[in-house]
Amino acid sequence: MASDWLGSVVSINCGLTLGVYQGEVSCVDHASQTISLRQPYHNGVRCPVPEVTFSAMDIKELKFLDIQNTVSKPSCAQGAATEPVSVPSGRPAQSNRTTQSHATSSSSCSSAAPITILRRAPAGSSSSRGVTQATPKKNGLRNGGAGGPMRAKDDECFGDGTDEDLDTDFDFEGNLALFDKAAVFSQIEGTNNHSNRTQHHSSQAEQKPVSYRHDENILQGKPVIFRQITVPQHGGKEYCTDSGLVVPSVSYELHQRLLAAAERCGLSVERRLETIGVCASQMALTLLGGPNRLTPKNVHQRPTVVLLCGPHIQGAQGISCGRHLANHEVEVILFLPNFLKMQESVTSEVNLYSRTSGKQVSSVKDLPASPVDLVINCLDCHENRLLREQSWYKSAADWANQNRAPVLSIDPSVSEQHQPVQAKWTLSLGLPLLLTEAESRVYLCDIGIPKQVFQEVGIRYHSPFGCKFVIPLHSA
Repeated sequence: MASDWLGSVVSINCGLTLGVYQGEVSCVDHASQTISLRQPYHNGVRCPVPEVTFSAMDIKELKFLDIQNTVSKPSCAQGAATEPVSVPSGRPAQSNRTTQSHATSSSSCSSAAPITILRRAPAGSSSSRGVTQATPKKNGLRNGGAGGPMRAKDDECFGDGTDEDLDTDFDFEGNLALFDKAAVFSQIEGTNNHSNRTQHHSSQAEQKPVSYRHDENILQGKPVIFRQITVPQHGGKEYCTDSGLVVPSVSYELHQRLLAAAERCGLSVERRLETIGVCASQMALTLLGGPNRLTPKNVHQRPTVVLLCGPHIQGAQGISCGRHLANHEVEVILFLPNFLKMQESVTSEVNLYSRTSGKQVSSVKDLPASPVDLVINCLDCHENRLLREQSWYKSAADWANQNRAPVLSIDPSVSEQHQPVQAKWTLSLGLPLLLTEAESRVYLCDIGIPKQVFQEVGIRYHSPFGCKFVIPLHSA
């Protein structure tokens, strides 16, 4: 009878348009061919209405998820585990009578079976054509004999407590609606504010950083002192290194006193020239491209460097630099005018340079007409400024300005006037001199003067070079 199915939980498939409904059967009307569900779910979502009525014409498929228990048996030892039954639309009276026998036998083992949503049977199977009967478990003979006590132990261990809700669809929308984001985030923010207030009131000794950056020291060090060099008299300008150390400029008189004190301590002119030549050549090789330019595979494109030198100590520094460049497979052209008498340091450097593959010219006409890679200017002299008035000096300066090659000036003279040769880089020795604003990109060279020699002339000195011998200086 229709009243036997009241209270059963069913799943009704009404096609793609209406969807799938689940609920408890509250009314079955044979006259109007309708069925009503109490507390219905539509596609897994709770319906806003308490009851929904369906017509037999709209039902494509009907599945029993939980059948109302009307008959109880004394024992379920021989009972069979059944699957929910799928009933197609059409003749509900016959389907009710057919499925009742299976329902009563299966529901006798459990008084409250969990609600299970069935997997849809594939097309053409028996579930879409008629009644699907449950397949009972084999409970009797196993491997040709009785189960005995071993079968009882197996049933006790594995036959009970099976989770039948594994096939139930999870209601994501319903559970998401239960999650109150605002309340959770407000609780998190309240916890953070409480922890911040606790840290604020804690002592400084208890505050320990959790992590450190790659450039951050774990140990607490002393504050950095950026002014580590002080001079007895201000030279007129201050520079700073890349690390922020202040390097003051010095006057020409103090610089000469420093070199004289170093010479008295054993740093001779020859040793100083060799140090300046090595540092200047390293800077020149870097400006020429370094390892990207000077490689064995690039022998056909060797860089060309022109040295403009005068007959004085500054010229000897340039010749020493040219000798080291020639030893590194750089094409060097030395311009040195013919003089009847030159300083001994210049003569010895020219003698060493002549043993290299470099060229030497005494006339500007023999210099290349096409642009070269680098021009090193060593024409100026600190003691004799009248050299700028001579013809060879003017012609060499004009050639350097017209060649359109970058110029590196080594130890230029201090002058309030504009420099005759427009240099792109300037290399100072030991401590920088006061140079005009037109000079750009000042570099400082370490010529090996000990710290106590600086102290003898009244300079408190701490080396700003770090791991390098040539460092850039910036206007402070």
